[in-house]
Amino acid sequence: MKTCLIVDDSRVIRKVGRHIVENLGFTVEEAEDGKQGLERCLDAMPDLILLDWNMPVMTGIEFLVALRARQGGDAPKVVFCTTENDVGHIREAVSAGADEYIMKPFDHEMLRLKLQFVGMV
Repeated sequence: MKTCLIVDDSRVIRKVGRHIVENLGFTVEEAEDGKQGLERCLDAMPDLILLDWNMPVMTGIEFLVALRARQGGDAPKVVFCTTENDVGHIREAVSAGADEYIMKPFDHEMLRLKLQFVGMV
C-alpha cells in the first residue's frame, strides 16, 4: 500500500487531507511541522508528501531542501498545499524540489487530479 505523509500545522487541513488520500488508497502519517516531518521520513520514507508552506519550527521550503538532500529524499512525490499563490512562491517551491503545487482550500477532485499528474493515482 502507498504511504502519504501530511506535514501541516493545521489539524483541520491534516484531517481533510487524510480523508482524501485514504480514500485514494494511501496509508497516512501526520506531522505538524517540518522538523516532525523530517523525523517521520527518517523512520520510513513515504511515497507522497503533502506539504504546507507556512509552519512554525521549520517551514515547508526548509523541510523540502533538507528532505531532498538526504539519501532517498529524492524518492517521495511532494505536493505543496498552500495559500501562497504568486509565481515567485511557485518557482521557489519547484526549484527546491516540489513535484506539484495546489492551493488551499483544496477538495477531493483537485487533489486527485494533482496526484494523477505526479503518477500517484
